[in-house]
Amino acid sequence: MSDLRRWLRYGTVSLVSSATSLTVLGVLVGTTTMSPAAANVLATAVGTVPSFELNRRWAWGRRGPRSARGELLPFWLLSFAGLALSTVAVASSAAWADGAGLDGTARTVAVEAANVAAWGSLWVVQYLLLDRVLFRHRGAPAVGPASTPLTDEATR
Repeated sequence: MSDLRRWLRYGTVSLVSSATSLTVLGVLVGTTTMSPAAANVLATAVGTVPSFELNRRWAWGRRGPRSARGELLPFWLLSFAGLALSTVAVASSAAWADGAGLDGTARTVAVEAANVAAWGSLWVVQYLLLDRVLFRHRGAPAVGPASTPLTDEATR
């Protein structure tokens, strides 16, 4: 699969998982069911499930049984790092919105914008980690430039 095609699929998966997470976050914050930080934890957990499966199967074409230690644990740890950053951003945004007297939709939009900004700042880093480390093709180097036909010819 070409790098461009994988990048586009990764972007599509990000849209699906983000829409899932933001829907959960928006409903929980908008209805004041839970605090924004707690809602963000739940929303991230819900969005991580389709993110893992779609990235693994569709974006990187991995089939067969999942490796708990080699795939699931590192993916959830990566998601946990994003969760930590986004939770700080969401809680800070909610505190700012409360202090500014925002409520209802305006507060929810501020919280969701903080969530998107936090995850967006990690988007490229996550792609590189998934591509070069977690879901790399067997036999490919863990880091470094990909093999090209020109370099393959030179090594024969």
